[in-house]
This record gives sequence, C-alpha cells and structure tokens, in this order.
Amino acid sequence: MKGGRMPSESDKWGWKHVSVFGGFDKGSGTKRWKCNHCNLRYNGSYSRVRAHLLGFSGVGVKSCPAIDRSLKESFQILEEEGVAKKKKRTSGSGRNGKRVRTSRPNLTRITKEDVDEILARFFFADGLHANIVNSPYFQEMIKAVAAFGPSYEPLSIHDLCGSFLSKEKERIDKFMSLVRESWPHTGCTLLCNGRLHGILGTFQVNVFVSSPRGLSFLKAVTVDNIDGAGNSVVSILENTVMEVGPTNVVQIISHLGHANAYPESYSLSEFPHIFLSPCSSHSVHILMEDIAKLDWIRPVVLCAKEIEKCITTFQNFSPCAFTQNLKVTSDSLFARIAPSFYIVQKIQELKQEFQAAVVKEEWKQWKLSIAQDVRSIEATILGEDFWSRAVMLLQICEPFIRLFAALNIDKCVMGDVHEWRVQAIEAVKSTGIDTNAFNQLEGLIDNRWDVLFSPLHSAGYILNPKYFGRGQTKDKTIMRGWKATLERYECGSAARRVLREQLSSYWRLEGSLGEEDAVDCRDKMDPVAWWENFGFEIPHLQTLAIKVLSQVSSVAMSEEIWQHNGNSCEEITYGLGLERWEDLVYVQNNLRLQGHRMDFQAHPPLRDMVLSSPVESKTKAVLCSSDRLC
Repeated sequence: MKGGRMPSESDKWGWKHVSVFGGFDKGSGTKRWKCNHCNLRYNGSYSRVRAHLLGFSGVGVKSCPAIDRSLKESFQILEEEGVAKKKKRTSGSGRNGKRVRTSRPNLTRITKEDVDEILARFFFADGLHANIVNSPYFQEMIKAVAAFGPSYEPLSIHDLCGSFLSKEKERIDKFMSLVRESWPHTGCTLLCNGRLHGILGTFQVNVFVSSPRGLSFLKAVTVDNIDGAGNSVVSILENTVMEVGPTNVVQIISHLGHANAYPESYSLSEFPHIFLSPCSSHSVHILMEDIAKLDWIRPVVLCAKEIEKCITTFQNFSPCAFTQNLKVTSDSLFARIAPSFYIVQKIQELKQEFQAAVVKEEWKQWKLSIAQDVRSIEATILGEDFWSRAVMLLQICEPFIRLFAALNIDKCVMGDVHEWRVQAIEAVKSTGIDTNAFNQLEGLIDNRWDVLFSPLHSAGYILNPKYFGRGQTKDKTIMRGWKATLERYECGSAARRVLREQLSSYWRLEGSLGEEDAVDCRDKMDPVAWWENFGFEIPHLQTLAIKVLSQVSSVAMSEEIWQHNGNSCEEITYGLGLERWEDLVYVQNNLRLQGHRMDFQAHPPLRDMVLSSPVESKTKAVLCSSDRLC
C-alpha cells in the first residue's frame, strides 16, 4: 500500500517521503520501500525510514544523498513535533499536567553549526536588534530551553500577553515595593524624557524614578495634543508626584524636547519643596558650546573646520592619502558632548599625516587642479601656532568631558559636580593662558552656573563630608545655591534657622561630628552612610544631607534605556489594548534596567574613552583674542 500509513502510525511523518510496496507478514512493521528523494530501495521498519531521512548510521541504511540541509532541518522539526505529541499522550502521570523536564534524547544529531545557523536565521527573518544576544535574559532563555529538551513548545502570543505578562508584572511590583520602602528615608528623583511620533502627531512621556536602591521605570504616557503638550506634561508630573508621594520626591529632572517649556510656576505652586532641576549632562553640553564661542577659542575651532573641509576635498582627489576618513562621523562621547572641540581633536590627531601630505607631489597636483587658494591652510598645517593652540584647547576641555562621562553613570553625584567646577577652573589656570582669557572663561562658567545647574549641587558640596573644609563659605556661587536650597526645602524661617545652626555645628565639629572615627571616615565612607552614622546629634541637617546626597543629576541613564526600545507605541498597542500595552512597557523597561545592573561589569554604559589619544605636553603659548589663525 503506497504511503504505508496505518491509522495507528499517523504521527510517523517519514512514510510520506517513501513509496511502500508491501509488508513481509500481515501486520508486520517490516516493509519494502523506496525513497522518493534518491530512489534507493530498502527492507525495514519505520526506524530505518527515519534513519535514512535524518542521516543516522548503524541501522543498515545509508543517509539519503538527495536531502540538503534545509530539508533535513524540516525533517528534524517534524521528528521533534512527533515526540512532543507522543509525550503529551503519555504525560497523564505528570503532576498537575506540568511539563516533565527531561534530558535531550539522542534522536537527532544536530551540530553546533546547525543550531547557530537556525538561530541567526530567526534574527534575520524577524528583524530583531542584534544586541539582544548580549541580554542576560536571552542567554538564560537559551540555556533553559536546551536543558528542558526538544519537547519544549513555545508560548503562544495569547499566553505571553496574558497570564505570563501579568505574572512578570507581579514579580516586578514586588521588587518595586521593596524599593519604595527606602524613599521616605533617602528621597527620590523623578526622571522624565520624551519622544515625538511625527506620523501619529503624538508625544510620549516616559517617567523613571531614581534612588540609591536603583533606577526604576514607572510609566509611559501618550499625549495626543502636541500643541497642548506643556499643560499635559504638568498634569502627568503632578499625578506622578502624588503616586510616588509628595514628601518622597526631592527633585524632577526632565529632557522632553518639544514639551520641555512647560509652565514651571504651576508645578512649583502645587509642590513648592520639589526642585525642578536641569539635566547636568545637557547642561555640560550647552556650557561646552558656549565656551567654543569665546572670542579667543572660536578662531581655533573655525580654523580646524577649514582644515577639515580642505583635507576632505583633497581626500576625494587622493583617497589613499590618509589612514582615516574625515567624512566618517563618530558616535564617541567626545563627539556628542562637544562637537566643536571634537573637530579640533580630530584634526590634531592627524597632525603628522597632514604635514607629510602637503609636501607630497599629489598635493601639488591637486592644488593646480582647483580654483581655491589653499596656501594659507597649507602654511597653517606646516606651522606650529595652530597646533599649540589646539593642544591647549584640548587641555581646557578635558575636565568638562570627564565630568560628562561621570554624569552618564547611574550614581549619585551631588557635591561632585561643584568639586569638578573648582578643579576645572584650576586646570584651566594651569595651562598658562593669559589673565584676560582666564577671567573670561571663569566668568562664563560662573554666570551660566545658576541657570544650568541645580542649587542641590551647592548643598551637596557643602554637606558631602569628603569635601569638608574646602572654603565653601567664601564661594558666592556655592552659598547662593545653599540659600536657594533652604528656601525651597523649608518654607518656614524658623525651620531654616535650625538648619543653619546645625550646619554651623557641623562645620565646628561639635559633639560626635568631631570624634576621631567621624573625622577619619569622611573620605572613606559613602557620604550617606557617613551621615547615618555620625549625624544623629543634628537630626534636621542629617535628614536634609541624606536626601540631597542620595540624588542623581542626569536623565542620561533613563534615556539610554529608553532609546534601545525598538518597539514603537503603535506597533505594540495593536491588538493588545491600552492596559496590556502599559503593562508590557512597564515590564520591558524594568527588565532592561535589571538586566543592565546584572550585566554592568561586562557592558558598562557610556564609558568610552573621552580623548582617543593623549594630549601633548602643555603649551605655554599665550592666546590673544585678536589673533587670526587662518
């Protein structure tokens, strides 16, 4: 009987691929058959058919020579499905119908190369981001499926978005409840970033909460009316503050692009004690671009741009002239935070190559073929004036870039930012620039500080024990910030007086603050832990210090987590409904945050090299604002 598939053998897929000529005895499993792919004839039971098609040896049949890898993979899938069906029929003895964990049976001999190709095909076909292979959850999933064996059946989309999504949300909620318990003691920061969906005309606001227990995702809210996004953001923040607890929120940091200009006074009138702080990462970026516009720095930047433009044109004429293509844009930390200074650095790195190129015959031929006069740029490249000024600019900007790198890590840096300001000014002074240029730079930083940085940085610099005795009372910028912090934190003058009196006790080392352990541990302990151990005699200032020193100052980490979200709102929402979508986004982002913490050592965020090559020895040339370099 052709096909040889008796009702009792309905799950034996291999009979479809052979032609059966009959059995030796009635009811016998041994048959005469011919392979439909290679036309080889054999006698034997179904086990020989399966061995022939799957390429098994040792059962008296040859592997089918006409079956390619793709067809063999499909046979292996059919074989595993048949085994799974058989196990389902015989799994009645299993407790509560749960899958029984088994070792992988030696039914299919699939190599590591075969598995890798199938896995790669999955990524290519479904368009998943390749970085998913770095996820600890992906590695965990692969190991779990391999340990269970070939009988594992993947979940359906209904199960994923139903019971399993609810179960995962419950697990994250339990973790969040433990985090929430710390907020009354340390306070927390709300971090808000946004994304505009131009096609849909909507704006999405994403809210995270940061505390010493870690960064957590709270929710995503879609604003339909872009023109009224400002008022909508205020409403979102107001509702979030009530959800987190008004007394728990110390500050709100936002970077919302289109909706960033929301009416601050309304939010402050509802919660006068909450700081609306600028994002320090974006503030450093603004400050760096302001510095690039100073009249004694701008000519160096412009000259670097002219050199870049000229050399790029020459590179089109002679592509092999340099080892580096100037057209290629960089996504390094330096390029993002300070694009103007990055151009100077990129040109300075290739100084020797440029100087070697402009004396070669190719350069001379190129000059003759263009109408532009490049003699001044050629002289600049061969001289030393521009290069010495470029080195000095890199020395000036290096402290700013290093601060930005520190801000892009999920840690509390209150106090550290003001210390950086002091060190940066000293570093600039040590470069040997003239007094007028130094005063201009210092004045720019001081004048922009109150606008670009939160008063909490000043309070943190005063209250961080490792910076004790740095002369904070003599710095007007710091004391202005401290005054603004007290006025925002406490509305009553009597309460502010108590804080000022207790600050004096801290500075005078009264009581436990002056004990040997307290003094010795100032720079050896975490500042919050130090206040918890030694600040008990001045409890009001202790509470303020713990809350201030427990805060972050940048939305960079929340932006990094969100920007890797490859699923847009409309794609996820389709077919799920709003509630399921909210749950999915909540679970997805919190899992990413937890995965980030699990994998921090292997994949640290935004810690790329600040300056890709060492800055040359300090140059003592005087920069005069009236000089023209090109």
